[in-house]
Amino acid sequence: MAAVLDSVRAFFAPTTFAIDAENPSDVVARENLLDRVMGPDRRKKSSEKIRRNRVPAEGLALVARDRDGHVIGSVRLWNIEAGVNDEGTPINALLLGPLAVDSRYGGKGIGSALMRAAILETKKRGHGAVLLVGDAAYYERFGFFAEKARHLVMPGPFERSRFLALELREGWLDGAAGMIVPSGRMLASAPVRRAA
Repeated sequence: MAAVLDSVRAFFAPTTFAIDAENPSDVVARENLLDRVMGPDRRKKSSEKIRRNRVPAEGLALVARDRDGHVIGSVRLWNIEAGVNDEGTPINALLLGPLAVDSRYGGKGIGSALMRAAILETKKRGHGAVLLVGDAAYYERFGFFAEKARHLVMPGPFERSRFLALELREGWLDGAAGMIVPSGRMLASAPVRRAA
């Protein structure tokens, strides 16, 4: 991952931000950012049902930091099963989201840098496809299109035209049909303290 992040840093060196792996100390800043950018209803989205109580895919939680190291952008990817193929075998894939950038830093290429870094790292880790729910006009530049997701559905309401897929391996989603379900690791529960 360091090589991918270094290449993204080098590409965006003249700018005022850097892409980095998310670390545990970023949690509060990331959640505050998502609340500001996505609004109070962000937890009601269908994508959130898939992410709830799960851990992001290994090495696929990235942040953008300003010069002082503050989190100004975030993207995460989540392990899912993207329906089943023609033989009824679940198709492993990733769900991207949310992608968020602090509004004070809009138009500086931070969202694009996060997307490119996430896609590069996803390819490096050998994943076959990424799905997301988002603005087609924005995500098509990264290779996401509705065609490969046409026979897949989200668990809850979603706009069909905003449900997009990117194949990292050609044919990965051929014949994919059915419900998107989470397959990633669950968050560890805190141990319960019992009275003596």
